Amino acid sequence: MYYIAASLLGLSGLFYSASHHELGSFGADVCLYGSVFCDSPGVVFTGAALSAAWGMFVSIK
Repeated sequence: MYYIAASLLGLSGLFYSASHHELGSFGADVCLYGSVFCDSPGVVFTGAALSAAWGMFVSIK
């Protein structure tokens, strides 16, 4: 679950950078295909946080 949280955290950073036009033409392509996530990268970050919390919850012994 932590791998999923880490990948979602990376994706939220990618969408955040793409939405602020910091990636050049690659960012334009990212926002072309993932326009919903470029408009609100917080949605992906929230998914990462929930995934990490769930991973911590199920790993409690």
